Amino acid sequence: MARPHSEMASFADAAAASWRHSVSCEKYELMIALSIFNRVVMAAVTLFGVALIVFVLLRVVPGDPIAMMISPGASAADIAALRAHYGLDASLTMQFGLWLKAMLGGDFGTSISLKRSVISLLGERLPATLELAIAALVVAVGLGAAIAVVGTLLRRSPLEPVIDALNGLFLAVPDFVWALALVLVLGVFYPLLPLSGRIDPMIDLPFATPFYLIESLVRLRFAVFGDVLAHMVMPVLALALPLAAIIARVLKAALSEAMVQDYILLARLKGMSELRLVLQEALRNAIGPTIALTGVQFTFLIGGTVIVERIFSYPGIGNMAIDAVINRDLPLIQGLVLVFGVLFILVNLLVDLLVAAFNPRLRHG
Repeated sequence: MARPHSEMASFADAAAASWRHSVSCEKYELMIALSIFNRVVMAAVTLFGVALIVFVLLRVVPGDPIAMMISPGASAADIAALRAHYGLDASLTMQFGLWLKAMLGGDFGTSISLKRSVISLLGERLPATLELAIAALVVAVGLGAAIAVVGTLLRRSPLEPVIDALNGLFLAVPDFVWALALVLVLGVFYPLLPLSGRIDPMIDLPFATPFYLIESLVRLRFAVFGDVLAHMVMPVLALALPLAAIIARVLKAALSEAMVQDYILLARLKGMSELRLVLQEALRNAIGPTIALTGVQFTFLIGGTVIVERIFSYPGIGNMAIDAVINRDLPLIQGLVLVFGVLFILVNLLVDLLVAAFNPRLRHG
């Protein structure tokens, strides 16, 4: 008689466990949905705040963009008509409302200085900046990680202070100074690389997309790929060297802290080499803080393209932003700032996902 009772108890325990599992799954899905909803709301609020601040600041700053467009002999009626055409004759509240409504519909307005749609201008220039920034990030991560690993392997040796000093020098020099130094060395004294532009003007190749580097590689146009890459080398290095120094310093500190942990000592007692200890054991526990910092610095790197692109006459959104400010092109400036805001939000979201992926406690939590 005890056996049926035991089977019923086991069945009840299994049913209770199944119920708890289903409740747990429902809670998990609810938490995921709430997390996604919170991120969407925060992104919308952030973009609205950025749009409002930029809109107000551009209207408060002295200067009239219409006055920079008209000819000296223009009449008052011509000025009024042009102001009405760009919607600058209404109140600030109405201007912001009309612009926000148009922006939500995908219309960022027309550039005052270039007489073209802001969306089309951003579509042409943004891929160039993205290729430049991503290439600089790849170079910075590779170089910074290599310096950090070598510095960790040479810790407590006479070469460690030398590596730290060189890394500090790279960290102290800003990207635009590196750009000028590269122009002087590789463009003037030893003219090995092109000084300006994105591609040789003599190359007549119709591109289907604005991603010249990727498209030329996919289409197996290696000569074009090499030319585009040669134009990118100096601006990429100028952007990557300071970021590589930051990555190297943070990663080296995290690796040095990880190398004195108990699991490293146990692995060393098992006969594991120092290189394997650093790459296989310490690196995966030290990479989390480095990813978080790299993501934050990558947003600054995108902002740093403004000056670097100007120095190398690189046709990206950074170079276009300077022209827009000089010409006080309000619709173009507003569109550019919103693009930078969207990139900032997307980069931070990607960083959160990567940190969670490399940190088991965050991933399971």
